[in-house]
Amino acid sequence: MSSGDAGMAKRRPTPLRTSGEDVAASKRAPSTPQTESSAFRLAFADDEFLTSEDTRGIRFQLEYLKPEFRMRERGINSTVVLFGGARIPEPGKPAWAAKNEVQKANLEAASRYYDEARRFAQLASATSRALDYKDYVVVTGGGPGVMEAGNRGAADVGAPSIGLNIVLPHEQAPNAYVTPDLSFNFHYFATRKIHFLLRAKAVAVFPGGFGTLDEFFETLTLIQTGRMARIPLLLFGAEFWRKVINFEALAEAGTIAPTDPQLFTIVDTAEEGWDVIRQFYNLPEIDEVLRGD
Repeated sequence: MSSGDAGMAKRRPTPLRTSGEDVAASKRAPSTPQTESSAFRLAFADDEFLTSEDTRGIRFQLEYLKPEFRMRERGINSTVVLFGGARIPEPGKPAWAAKNEVQKANLEAASRYYDEARRFAQLASATSRALDYKDYVVVTGGGPGVMEAGNRGAADVGAPSIGLNIVLPHEQAPNAYVTPDLSFNFHYFATRKIHFLLRAKAVAVFPGGFGTLDEFFETLTLIQTGRMARIPLLLFGAEFWRKVINFEALAEAGTIAPTDPQLFTIVDTAEEGWDVIRQFYNLPEIDEVLRGD
């Protein structure tokens, strides 16, 4: 059991029997028609009951509470969120997700964003280190591509980072750079999104697909409607975003306010992006500029 897992297992001293003890005891009950019935299972140890439609609300609550407890134990007050495409490869690596030559060329060209995400996470984590890793902790979706780059950048400088994975129809595993006891897995997109933004001091969005667009617009909508405080919201890659989304057309159509594009900032480099955050929060400049590995 890891130190983090041991922390999750801590409980106040009590003379009462624990739920774990009773789960173990119930499994030792003699095998009879009664004990083999699902009705006899302890409710909180009955997978069939806990995954039923009727207990969906309980599952939402559990998915919120488990990461919340773990991050409270670690004393994590705030985070820097990195969103971006899972299909963007590390520079020099093949574009594994490409379905044709055009996609292959574009994805491999986009590998520069892997480096920028990694560098951006290094800058965030250097700041976090000065704050005892309680603030500006890097968080990603825990997968490959830009997500891997974010967790890797934190690992480069010896910093912890968070991964919020979600179960998908195809096989997926957390990338190797997520801090193991901060590597979470979700069933519900809704509770995962809550944890992305609950502690966010800044959100950096790199080129990506439907998931990235969803995460960007979710964040933007919360800020626009006042449901979330104004924080630095960065779009990395001017050429990509101006090609993919015509913000000016939305403003001209009147479907957004003329000032709404000012809710985010388009940047191209990690240093440029971190400087926006540094100035927003009046943070000190990072003394040592980290280069390469």
